[in-house]
Amino acid sequence: MRPGHGFRGPSGPRRVGLGGRRPPLARTAPGRLSRSVTTRYNRNVLAPLIAPSLLAADFARLGEEVAAIAAAGADWLHLDIMDGHFVPNISFGPGLVKALRKHAAIPFDVHLMIAPADPYLAAFAEAGADVISLHPEAGPHLHRSLQTIRALGKKAGVVLNPATPVDCVAHVLDLTDLILVMSVNPGFGGQSFLDSQLPKIAALRRMIEASGRDIRLQVDGGVTAATAPRCVEAGADVLVAGTAVFGQKDYAAAIAGLRAPARTAA
Repeated sequence: MRPGHGFRGPSGPRRVGLGGRRPPLARTAPGRLSRSVTTRYNRNVLAPLIAPSLLAADFARLGEEVAAIAAAGADWLHLDIMDGHFVPNISFGPGLVKALRKHAAIPFDVHLMIAPADPYLAAFAEAGADVISLHPEAGPHLHRSLQTIRALGKKAGVVLNPATPVDCVAHVLDLTDLILVMSVNPGFGGQSFLDSQLPKIAALRRMIEASGRDIRLQVDGGVTAATAPRCVEAGADVLVAGTAVFGQKDYAAAIAGLRAPARTAA
């Protein structure tokens, strides 16, 4: 671990900071991270963070899979929580997140595809989530939900489905650490990338830059070595990849392959 890239949560082992391969990050007010070395977003310089999606892993050996992708150079682990109601699939809950926490020190990026989400925020925070993201459609008060996540000492994210407008996040940027653009309809892995989401990514990048806030812009759905450069060119700095990592024999090569072409996208 390089100096400045780790932080200690409320309890448990020292974990790798959410900044991944960016300049060192330092804590400021609760729920916020600021760079000790001030930088502006520059797609020509910064390689995207890679967050393999556990949904594509071998469920018979999840602990080994998590340890393997961490050793292979993954920046975060993306965990999709599905309830069979908000999305047409069921995945896993906080118990599994807690069980996997001991297998890797990288940040756990928990994406809640459940409704309502609010009653489960504390459970996922206690299970070891570092980032908790939810959909505006999952509850009546997005602002309050983000406040709750921050109060739990976690990073707060907002997820935009393909049909969810950019304006949904405009008035909660002060409570947002991450914006996730779904480039497929949520619920299942292995779907094809939706080109229609590229203008949305670009619009969100402009919004983030105009705000001057330190907000990550993540893309999930159909991300491959072919689509990764297009996401980064549009403004993304975190890429979620399922089968593009877990579906490959060499995890390290797969992760590097997602980073390398993206680094030279512009």
